[in-house]
Amino acid sequence: MFYNGIADDLCNKTKYKVLYHNTHFNSPLPSIDTLNTIVDALKEILFIGFYGHYEQHQHTFKSYVSHKLEVIQKLLEEQIKRGFCFSCNNKKSECEACEQKAELLAKKFIEQLPHIKHLLSTDVIAAFNGDPAAKNYEETILCYPSIVALTYYRIAHQCLKLGIELIPRMLTEISHSKTGIDIHPGACIGEQFFIDHGTGVVIGETSVIGKNVRLYQGVTLGAKSFPMDEHGNPVKNIPRHPILEDNVTVYANATILGRITIGENSVIGGNIWVTDHVPPNSKVLQTKDMLKVFDDGGGI
Repeated sequence: MFYNGIADDLCNKTKYKVLYHNTHFNSPLPSIDTLNTIVDALKEILFIGFYGHYEQHQHTFKSYVSHKLEVIQKLLEEQIKRGFCFSCNNKKSECEACEQKAELLAKKFIEQLPHIKHLLSTDVIAAFNGDPAAKNYEETILCYPSIVALTYYRIAHQCLKLGIELIPRMLTEISHSKTGIDIHPGACIGEQFFIDHGTGVVIGETSVIGKNVRLYQGVTLGAKSFPMDEHGNPVKNIPRHPILEDNVTVYANATILGRITIGENSVIGGNIWVTDHVPPNSKVLQTKDMLKVFDDGGGI
């Protein structure tokens, strides 16, 4: 048939080995749809009254939340197990232990929800205080991409801290596609964090951000260079992104690269390229524009 030759080529695992992956014992991969379902359910608990149908459960609210937590735990257990299967090379007999580990991690994650909720409450306050256009807290929750991105990030970061594989990165990339804000789940971000407007912000894996930090659109917290090993491959798991101390503000389209520290209470102006440490209480600004007028071709 016409398609046989093309199918043979497309199924060539040697030729396209980077595009092939068989999970151990043909276990299914984590599901983006299910992860979205989990986040939607978590939002009902983290932002009470904003999502879901709470008006139907006013008299049994605590029972409703408890039931929701049980549903989330079961869904998360399955996704955690799939994440482990993604990179597993163990024997079939060890799958039971992996299932038990997934159940334990799902429960540990549920235990962290009050902490996640606290952090998000400070982010909402920061968004309201940081934007004079915000009329109330509710508007920031319903309308601001910053809160959406931080919701996914704070969930993903906690998953990563617990040792859950693959899912944290999937969650933040789902958020990236929704908001245009790219936050790696490995970044450490303190309370009262606000990204104004948000589009185009990139926060790298080993970034450390203190309390009450504000970024504007287009800001990059990136790596200056990538050390290579003896085989020419990038060295993984080394600190390579910036540290922003408490009360730092970074304006639009600034690029901050490398393992440098921006000291507390500092301001980084827009369209600035920063690759060196900045002392506390500093301002890094562009040189003022100069207006020059040329007559009769004088500027040529």
